Amino acid sequence: MTQSVPRSERASTPRSVDVARLAGVSQKTVSRVFNDEPYVSADVRRRVMAAADELGYRLNSAARALASGRTRSVGVVTLGTALYGPASLLMGIERAVRDAGYALRVVNTLEGDPAGVTGAVESLLDQGVDGIVISEPIDEGAVAVQVDVPVIVLGASPSFVAPRAVTAGVGADLLARVATEHLLDLGHETVHHLAGPQRWFAARDRLDGWRAALAARGRREPAVVEGDWSAASGYAAGRQLAADPGVTAVFAANDDMAIGLIRALAEAGRGVPEEVSVVGFDDIPVAAFVTPPLTTVRQPFDAVAQEGLRLLVHAIEKPEQDLPPANDPPVELVVRASTAQPRSRTTPGRDR
Repeated sequence: MTQSVPRSERASTPRSVDVARLAGVSQKTVSRVFNDEPYVSADVRRRVMAAADELGYRLNSAARALASGRTRSVGVVTLGTALYGPASLLMGIERAVRDAGYALRVVNTLEGDPAGVTGAVESLLDQGVDGIVISEPIDEGAVAVQVDVPVIVLGASPSFVAPRAVTAGVGADLLARVATEHLLDLGHETVHHLAGPQRWFAARDRLDGWRAALAARGRREPAVVEGDWSAASGYAAGRQLAADPGVTAVFAANDDMAIGLIRALAEAGRGVPEEVSVVGFDDIPVAAFVTPPLTTVRQPFDAVAQEGLRLLVHAIEKPEQDLPPANDPPVELVVRASTAQPRSRTTPGRDR
């Protein structure tokens, strides 16, 4: 028969000793149950599991009670997608986790599933991870679970409760600002923006960076055209923008949309960069080989992942210490042949 534990005496994060007290057994017996050791009766096993369920005790609490104190594993919550940005960041995280001497546990979410992040976090906690990386690019709402291990967030993320939650920015707003400033520095009066879907945190950051660059120069902010990250959506946007003779410069929120945009401009007789300059975002491998080669800003996936893991491992291994200051990600503008001065600047006597 289990013993009642007054609510006021329960720890905010239940421990194996709390389960033992509630189940009326020793702490060693609780360890035997969760390690699935023999010589534990069915009745005792049932009482321990019932007590753990009542207290909300997770298997990772038992794992962390082992001699090492940790499982040396890190969990990652990420969107299940083949898109270049999220996939490249996940590869960078995997390398950084293994370089730090930890095992990797990955749980993918699906776009349009509001409970996906919550379920992913719960799954990782049940696997006993020592820390969690949130690399979730889509706003699906708050995470309805209390996290009892350190968490590092790469970019923006839903809110959640954790003993130590740290944000490591991917710098998308700064990169977008650099891309927009490049076009303004060439002499374009303003820059149009082909945005990504606004449910994505990254698309919002790039939109903010574009707006900040225009506002800092006192330039007019044109209406935003929104795509879905695909080259097809860039092509559709390009057909719309090509019809406006006032469009001389476009910043696209990713390279795929920029490539589709350039195709549509070319078909409409608006040469790139002779009539319209285009800057992309990401520096995908094919960007250097399209016609014309694409000017873009390179995302520092590996640097962001390494910096995030550095902070997370510090929080795991030195919980009593303050976190070291975060390092800003590098900014790299890759200038190729898709950008130039506007025609009126390159041929001064053209209209005389």
